[in-house]
Amino acid sequence: MKTTEKYGPEADAALSLWVKLARAYLSFAKKSHDSIRSFGLTEPQFAVLETLGHLGPMTIGILCKKQLVSGGNMTLVVDNLEKEGLVHRTHSKNDRRAIIVELTEKGQKLFLETFPKHAEHIVQAASVLSPEEQETLSALLKKLGTNL
Repeated sequence: MKTTEKYGPEADAALSLWVKLARAYLSFAKKSHDSIRSFGLTEPQFAVLETLGHLGPMTIGILCKKQLVSGGNMTLVVDNLEKEGLVHRTHSKNDRRAIIVELTEKGQKLFLETFPKHAEHIVQAASVLSPEEQETLSALLKKLGTNL
């Protein structure tokens, strides 16, 4: 029985969209995951390096907001990056309760070596769409995400 017979054509369209969106996300995420793992990093570790590499030092609280993760999870990720000598933490001069996370020289070097390679993997994965199609899809996904 087609969904249309029970719920209508709107349900067919919406459910078809959901399946395609989920499958596309999983395929794209796997490509990204494989790229990140090739650098010996986890996705959360890479996300922290990428955020600090592009935006500079910030508090753990801001990192949590940027990554949409809890403080406990971020603390563990930063602990592991600190053990590897990739980041260091200092107390804020303005608020001693706030901890600033910053890339070390080793972390900055790793970011500069890995990010362009990862970006190329993402460009390659997205290349099945023309630049115009990528812009259209980005706008549609933003519209979908901001209106839910």
